[in-house]
Amino acid sequence: MHIGVGPSANGEFLIEAIRSLIRARIFAPAQEPMSQLPELRQTTHTSSRLNAGRKSLSNLAYEKIRNEILSGELSIGDVLSRRSLAARLNMSFLPVTEALKRLETEELVESRPRIGTRVRIPSEQDIRDNTVIREALESQAARLCAQYITAEEKERLRASARHLDELNRVSTPEPEDSRFMFSVHIYHMEFHLRIAELARCPGLRRAVEKEQVLVFNLLYDTAAAQLGAQPEEFHSTLAKALCSGDPLVADTAMRAHVRYGLNQVLERLSNDVNNGNNWRLKGLKSKDSVIKEVDTAT
Repeated sequence: MHIGVGPSANGEFLIEAIRSLIRARIFAPAQEPMSQLPELRQTTHTSSRLNAGRKSLSNLAYEKIRNEILSGELSIGDVLSRRSLAARLNMSFLPVTEALKRLETEELVESRPRIGTRVRIPSEQDIRDNTVIREALESQAARLCAQYITAEEKERLRASARHLDELNRVSTPEPEDSRFMFSVHIYHMEFHLRIAELARCPGLRRAVEKEQVLVFNLLYDTAAAQLGAQPEEFHSTLAKALCSGDPLVADTAMRAHVRYGLNQVLERLSNDVNNGNNWRLKGLKSKDSVIKEVDTAT
């Protein structure tokens, strides 16, 4: 998914655009594409067509379950019943099973004896490993970006950073706003992928995607309710360093950016484990407490 935002777009327009994107695409009800299933079954008789239909259903199941995990609708540690998922998605067990296998390969779900399949619970080492790999990849992308970025690209990057900071400012980790929070996380991923693109090294961008460092960062931030707790100009400060023309300045800024909030995420995980809870969206901060934190930080 790519969200194109020009320098002239303002924060309010971007917020409404993302809300529209949520309504139109990201969280489209599963029943809409599933309603075509009876007609598909009546008109497809060859094995190749049936396999294509099954693959399509498997992809739909994969995308739906994955989005629910990353948005926090399915919490870390939640058990995933194939029967329940198949009924809810209006499809058979087979595409759901294929989707779960794919998610297990991507380490978003896990299978455990006497438990079954559940949303994967990351260990402290998992989170630290992801941070180390992400820092290595993105700091190199930052160095190359600072070296090769053009004047026009600088303006667009600064504008996207301002928009992201504004979105973060108006976001709160409250359940009723979870879908909007998810869209902001998606925009954040696009921002960092754009930095990798500006490095002019396709292999480096592919490595960022292959290692899924941004996906796992999204998952951990969502579970720990990190959104809304960042400094006011968190991404604008990073963009300024990336546009400085100095690879060392860009490298240092990116490393600090990636490491920010790691201790809070680990502390949240540790507290929930010690309290006997799954690490999930529980005990979310109120809107007033988030506003108070931002005021204190500024």
